[in-house]
Amino acid sequence: MITPPYLQSGDKVGILSPARTVSAPEIEEGLKILKSWNLEPVIGKNAYNVYGYFAGTDQERAEDLQKMLDDDTIKAIIFTRGGYRTIKIIDQLDFTNFKKNPKWIVGYSDITVLHSHIHALEIETIHAVMLQGMPRATPESVASIKSALFGESLAYKMAKSNKNKFSGNTVEGILVGGNLSLLFALNGSVSDINTAGKILFFEDLDEYLYHIDKALTALKRNNKLADLKAILVGAMTNIKEDDLPYGKTYYEIVLEAVREFDYPVYFDFPCGHQPDNQALILGRTVAITPDRDSVTVAFKN
Repeated sequence: MITPPYLQSGDKVGILSPARTVSAPEIEEGLKILKSWNLEPVIGKNAYNVYGYFAGTDQERAEDLQKMLDDDTIKAIIFTRGGYRTIKIIDQLDFTNFKKNPKWIVGYSDITVLHSHIHALEIETIHAVMLQGMPRATPESVASIKSALFGESLAYKMAKSNKNKFSGNTVEGILVGGNLSLLFALNGSVSDINTAGKILFFEDLDEYLYHIDKALTALKRNNKLADLKAILVGAMTNIKEDDLPYGKTYYEIVLEAVREFDYPVYFDFPCGHQPDNQALILGRTVAITPDRDSVTVAFKN
């Protein structure tokens, strides 16, 4: 995998809205944080556009992103927020120059579309809090973005869940994944990820239990769950019951989907739609080590 150049003081970073609309006041605090790191935000022409639910038309959002992908003075692209609609512009984008001069792509949720698509180009990306969410994120979550961007070490220790499926040993593999609903939507497309021999991460928000089951079943039928090193499950936030109780928790749904496989499954990693949303480098080799009371997730430098 290719690691984009780490940021240096004074670097320019692109600010874009590829999905849901956002206002300037909503990202003001996030911009202040970037400036405190001595970075220079460059706001896309259409970043504050409003086209119904979206930050401009598909063409306007694609034009903004294409310009930032091609601008070699922009050293990272940090998105304002997620929502929905990045999937509608991904096929309009040309990554020719980006492949020659890669830069960090930073975001999560709907940005899974870009993480997944770029993974096929063998370039690392950063799954992390976006600008609109920075004021509500924990200080540790925000600091982890800076660490990832500037090339500092990343390692996390989380409490061991009694729901985990253990192997007892350290497992290593390239980390891939993102939002489960988007991985489901990308399944079988040109933006799909190759999970063979890798560690799969996923999180989700506001979905029904049956949808979690449906998404995992679709991934399994496409052999995305058969040859993993491990699964790392992040925050599954506000997962809902339908009028008729589903009869299983999401923990049980995940474990049932992988019961015939012998790799470990680790739940409750602090990443996803919650204030504690730690940065992950997708495409980077990570080591997951369980001990008596905790699980350490450490990225290889």
